[in-house]
Amino acid sequence: MGKNGKKLAIGTAIGLLAGYVTGILTAPKSGKETRGDIAKVSVKALREAEKQLKTLFGELDEAIVKAKQQAKNFSDSSKVKLDDLIEKAKDSKQKAKEVLSAIRAGDAEDPDLKSAIKEATDAKNHLLDFIKKSE
Repeated sequence: MGKNGKKLAIGTAIGLLAGYVTGILTAPKSGKETRGDIAKVSVKALREAEKQLKTLFGELDEAIVKAKQQAKNFSDSSKVKLDDLIEKAKDSKQKAKEVLSAIRAGDAEDPDLKSAIKEATDAKNHLLDFIKKSE
């Protein structure tokens, strides 16, 4: 390594060290505080997801009841399709419950919950759309 290479390596090391020290001295919070903040945000996100799911469960239940009431007025082929949509809505609701329980137990990830919420929301919307089109 030539003289310029050594100077560059020393300068880089000094720069990295200065950046590291500056980062530590100017960090607004300790690592412990930052981890605590992350934990609080995670708990808040989980509570929000639970709240969203409770609302969604109520909406799904209402849609299923409405669909069962409307089924009397449908033709046989429409009843079959409606029964299929009702079963999908029930399955989506159960899956969302299971994912939420798994997240509470630490066995699932947030993307799993978001996927379950989306699936349940889609099932509810498909069921309500079918009822609306058939009225």
